Amino acid sequence: MDQKLEVIVIPVSDVDRAKDFYKRLGWREDADFVTGPDFRVIQVTPPGSPCSVIFGTGVTSARPGSAQDLVLAVDDIEAAQSGLLGLGVDISDVYHDAGGIFYHAGTAARVPGPDPERRTYASYAAFADPDGNGWVLQEVTTRLPGRLWSDFGTDVAVLADLLGEAEQRHGRPDAAGKWNWYAPYIAARRLGRSPDEAAREASAATPA
Repeated sequence: MDQKLEVIVIPVSDVDRAKDFYKRLGWREDADFVTGPDFRVIQVTPPGSPCSVIFGTGVTSARPGSAQDLVLAVDDIEAAQSGLLGLGVDISDVYHDAGGIFYHAGTAARVPGPDPERRTYASYAAFADPDGNGWVLQEVTTRLPGRLWSDFGTDVAVLADLLGEAEQRHGRPDAAGKWNWYAPYIAARRLGRSPDEAAREASAATPA
């Protein structure tokens, strides 16, 4: 039986301030339920994420700001860091870890700039919400074996996003036979290829 991570609960001190912050990041507001003065549940979801984030009043006894090292996967670490900076988020410069495997706790062993070899999983940027809950952007361009998407299930939004991405990468929305290019592109993306890798594979698999 699948056990898919569904929700992460984070502790905040000011619910509306936290809601404003995460919506400013472009995260979708899924719900805002209030059942009384002591219980309020807000759920937001990062773009493209199958896992959502919940915060509110009465939903956790953890100390506000105590959630740390919450990792967000991005295709392009520099573009993602720049995008959040443009939204006014206080985010670190891009860095990699001196150990080259995963990052050390806190700010230890940070080396400025992305991973020199631009290896997948090896480049980061960090930011925090107004309470100090810590988030880390991690550049993931190719998934490790065993991290494949099994299927789309009923998540039409995932397929719609990929179709839009394929159209943008293909660059010729009115071309005959475009679906013969889209299909291998989407298949490659499902297998964890980066957008550039998927585009190359789709072009190689499609007759000129």
